[in-house]
Amino acid sequence: MLAIINATLVMKDHLIPDAALLIDDGLIKDFGEMRTTPIPENCDILDAKGLYVGPGLVDMHVHAGGDKWFYEDPAKAAQFNLVHGSTTVLPTLYFSANKEQLLEQIALVQAAMKTPECSNIGGFYMEAPYMNPKFGADRENNPWSGPIDDKDYMPIVEAVGTDVRVWVLAPERENIEQFVKDCKKSNPNVRFSVGHSEASPQQIEALMPYGLCIGTHHTNATGDLPKYPECRGVCVDETVNYNRGIYAEMICDSRGIHVDPYMQRLIRKIKGEDRLVLISDSCVFDGPQPEGYEGVTDLCFDFAGEIAGSKLTLEVACRNMMKHTGASIVDVFRYASTNPSNAVGFTDRGEIRKGLRADLVICDHQMNINSVILKGELKK
Repeated sequence: MLAIINATLVMKDHLIPDAALLIDDGLIKDFGEMRTTPIPENCDILDAKGLYVGPGLVDMHVHAGGDKWFYEDPAKAAQFNLVHGSTTVLPTLYFSANKEQLLEQIALVQAAMKTPECSNIGGFYMEAPYMNPKFGADRENNPWSGPIDDKDYMPIVEAVGTDVRVWVLAPERENIEQFVKDCKKSNPNVRFSVGHSEASPQQIEALMPYGLCIGTHHTNATGDLPKYPECRGVCVDETVNYNRGIYAEMICDSRGIHVDPYMQRLIRKIKGEDRLVLISDSCVFDGPQPEGYEGVTDLCFDFAGEIAGSKLTLEVACRNMMKHTGASIVDVFRYASTNPSNAVGFTDRGEIRKGLRADLVICDHQMNINSVILKGELKK
């Protein structure tokens, strides 16, 4: 048994200072104020020294870790994210890979998931194959712009099986509903996300009964559908904002380039505290940095010089969110742990609660990570 003492526990909607937390057999056994939480004899002690102890971060949309794509070196990418506080990651595969490449990438990550080094990998986030060819990084290399055909996609659906947590798609693609039905048949618990799309509200809402409940990197790589030249139309971003049942992912970089700080505050106001999800969308594109981005160090650019994900880790995204919106440490733990867990269907993690997995991070008030605990074991 492990006892964390002298901690400030970050709960779902409040703090518990001068607290202790007990871990047994990889699970949270008990917690509370130190004066009312007995510490068993002969257990190991970890002194948090007044730092914050919150639930491990859940990065549900992450392509890479450090300088390695997950499909290149899953262990290195997973470990890089783990020491930065992400006790759960969903490796994200991208539509620029063709069928054979996606099958190879899936097999590589699935094999890695069985190793101790990748025990924080919780499944896949498939940002493939059926996006709108007009949107997204590296879109010149999209082999999936032709007709949707089950002979093309079923080998991928069957290979990823129940390991997939989320399929991203463009609802305006012809025959997308059949793709959704086949994905759902293969994995009844899978979620869907609208992304790289210019779908109408009606096209998006038609897929919500199947489990569409996420907006991929909200306000990025989405189109507009104006009815008249002089008027703003309604499209993906407006639909995500309007529907209470859709979680809004947000990439929160240091300069507020992916999402302007004012827009971040607006999204937070619209979506509320339980429908906003922070992601890293970490990539390793190494294209040229275009003019106007001098001094920007946490973004990636594709070979055409367009923004292509970030170099963020999730705890840094939390820190940026606090800076741009005034969110508290309680808020950002919710955005980066509780909400993503709920969005993708994890019921055993995402908050400090008795019986849940002891996935925890110890950090200071600016989300600088001091220690990481995964399934009850100290990893950093």
